[in-house]
Amino acid sequence: MQGIIGLLALVLAVVAIINVVKSARTGGQKALWIVVILIFPFIGSIVYFVIGNKKAA
Repeated sequence: MQGIIGLLALVLAVVAIINVVKSARTGGQKALWIVVILIFPFIGSIVYFVIGNKKAA
C-alpha cells in the first residue's frame, strides 16, 4: 500500500512540475512552486493545482 501511495505522489509531483514549467509565470514564481512541490510532493502538488494553477487574467 505504501508503494502505491508513493507512486501516486511521484506521478502527481511530476505532472505538477511539468504544468509549472509550461505556465506563463515568471522565472521566480516557477522556481518557488517547483521548490514547494519538491519539498512537499503530495501536499505541494495538491496546493498548486487548487490555488496556484489559476490562469492570469
